[in-house]
Amino acid sequence: MAEFRLETARLVMRSWRAGDLPPFHAICSDPAVMATLGPVMTEREVAALIERMQRIEAEHGHCFWALERQADQQLIGWCGVIRGTVGPVAGQPEFGWRLARSAWGQGYITEAAQAAIAWFFANHADDSAWAITSVANWRSRAVMERIGMVHRPELDFDHPRLQADDPLRAHVTYSLPRRLRGELLS
Repeated sequence: MAEFRLETARLVMRSWRAGDLPPFHAICSDPAVMATLGPVMTEREVAALIERMQRIEAEHGHCFWALERQADQQLIGWCGVIRGTVGPVAGQPEFGWRLARSAWGQGYITEAAQAAIAWFFANHADDSAWAITSVANWRSRAVMERIGMVHRPELDFDHPRLQADDPLRAHVTYSLPRRLRGELLS
């Protein structure tokens, strides 16, 4: 399979490569980055996560792709779409992102997420784009709202893979109907 590549004005979303493990492990082992996502990850856990993304991409043609800044070709996180596995997004196109702390506050995720959604709607027939996150993840929730997603409180849920006392267990659900996305661009 050829390497996937999706470019924006400042970013590249692309297939994962062998050299991506060290910089992505640095991101996933940063306590500030992982504060609203889950525990910091070991190098082995990050390697398994990248391998999982590679399998998902091989099967579906998309995943949470490596996110690279064009100016310096530095891997700064991930962004993309998988088929959701839990709660109201199970089987739905679930968009997600993770960004190095050094890249926060520059609009990178908003730019990447908009491009990923546009690519997905251009290449798939799904009616909506979806995203979930922990209630306290206000940064991701702000991105969801900036890209036009709407909070669906009736679909909020407790993440089944997290313990009852885990502060990240309560999750919110957002969606963006295909028809609404078109209205936002006109």
